[in-house]
Amino acid sequence: MSDMSENWSEEVLLAQIAEALEAADAIPHDFVEAGKATFAWRTIDSELAELAFDSDLQDHQDLIRSEPAPLRALTFTAPRAAVTIEIEVVDGALLGQLVPEQAGEIHIVTRTGHDTSAVIDEVGYFLISPMPVAPFRIHCQTASGVNMSTNWITL
Repeated sequence: MSDMSENWSEEVLLAQIAEALEAADAIPHDFVEAGKATFAWRTIDSELAELAFDSDLQDHQDLIRSEPAPLRALTFTAPRAAVTIEIEVVDGALLGQLVPEQAGEIHIVTRTGHDTSAVIDEVGYFLISPMPVAPFRIHCQTASGVNMSTNWITL
């Protein structure tokens, strides 16, 4: 096996480093950050909380209303953990509650890797303000040991 460093000049090495850096810059920043965010909360212990209800997806033909309701409601369930996350989108904020009520911490993680967290009080209420504008996912950890995450959400 020959020593490859003898065959490489400083100019060749610098040219290859420049080429590698150029290739890395060609990858969109949002793509790289989304990849990092995808694995940031990936744990084997986290149960997936599935979307069970979205007021925007309901059939409104049977409603007798002249205009749509001003709030959007989302419900995520984690059957194995027997916990539900209920969220209302109002005035640029997310108001939420865990059912059954319990304390803990909630994290909102965007695809760009931005993390916002809030305390879930002893009756299960939490507030995230301002509301994330980019696609995000919710990660919840309760004092009783429940650890769950939602899929990506776009409002």
